[in-house]
Amino acid sequence: MGLLNYSPGRTRVKICGLKTPADVDAAVAAGVDAVGFVFYPPSPRAVSPNIAASLISRLPAGVDAVGLVVNATDAQFEAIRAVAPITLWQFHGDESPAQCQRLAEGQPWMKAARVGAGFAFADFSLQYRQANAFLLDALVEGYGGGGIPFDWSGIPQTWISANAPQVVLSGGLNVHNVGEAIARLHPCAVDVSSGVEISKGVKDHVLMKEFIQAVRVADASPSL
Repeated sequence: MGLLNYSPGRTRVKICGLKTPADVDAAVAAGVDAVGFVFYPPSPRAVSPNIAASLISRLPAGVDAVGLVVNATDAQFEAIRAVAPITLWQFHGDESPAQCQRLAEGQPWMKAARVGAGFAFADFSLQYRQANAFLLDALVEGYGGGGIPFDWSGIPQTWISANAPQVVLSGGLNVHNVGEAIARLHPCAVDVSSGVEISKGVKDHVLMKEFIQAVRVADASPSL
């Protein structure tokens, strides 16, 4: 298990922005591979390191605890690391490759790309070649959480074929479009947050279950 354990025909699922024990328990029961905790105070999904630590204690072995940070200072990063047993870091801001590598201190990490028109995929993956994964998100004002999909047709087929084991697809995914995304791109994993919410920052447990079910249906269906 785990988010980045690539297995063709079995798309991994990350649900991000969980804030309550009930949310975590519902995600685990639905079969999630990773749970994301947001350490970005402006976000309505943000949690403190201590709350994250309590929620992580509910995760079974094999389910990744992903720490999402946005341009965190060294002090902020260490405050998280000191109490929350994060297993995978998600750098979602303007962090340089050197910053990501230094802060992760040997732990797995992925870098979020804000994909807009003309995004240079090859340059991005070359620049962040030490990353364990590339998270593709939509280019929106601010940093993520916009619930807006980007144009998947803009991803070069050669790039997605070469990097599929490291691709985590995000940006506006929901029960209705995740199947098409998987059929077209075959990413290692998909990442959802607003697509399983009833309001910003409030998760819907039924939608979480239905989202993961939709992923499994897509895995068992012929590709486009």
